Amino acid sequence: MVQQELLLIARAYLRRERKDHTLQPSALVNEAYLRLLRQDATWHDRIHFFAVAAQVMRRVLVDYARTRRRLKRQGPAAHLNLQEDLIVSPDRIEEVLAIDEALLQLAAIDDRKSRVVEMRFFAGLDVEETAEALGVAPNTVIRDWNYARAWMRKQLEQGARP
Repeated sequence: MVQQELLLIARAYLRRERKDHTLQPSALVNEAYLRLLRQDATWHDRIHFFAVAAQVMRRVLVDYARTRRRLKRQGPAAHLNLQEDLIVSPDRIEEVLAIDEALLQLAAIDDRKSRVVEMRFFAGLDVEETAEALGVAPNTVIRDWNYARAWMRKQLEQGARP
């Protein structure tokens, strides 16, 4: 059951990628799962686990985008990456990194709003599940979500200008 829900989250992430990239949902789930196992964490409940899993999946995508960008600047690597299927598509590297940077900036301003974005946008949690995970009222989640979406949109538009 957990694997199926993690696959749903991974598919939601990958829907935002181009259709012919090499990253598969199962590979993203496997890498995230390995990272989750390395953490010495206690999950409070199902929602908490999936919120953290979504955050880890986002980190996986960002790490691979950074690696891909670094390799692109350095030329071909001398060794093969054993997890080639986790490479983020070249067309979306800058977008993934821009979204990550905007989320980090938002977290510096208001961590809760950043967590709302991760839970709603990346993990696919609904308003009530997000409210429960954060220990706030659903109306607070709605306000945070509306603010964060507008703020992120503005940041991403500003970053796209020369």
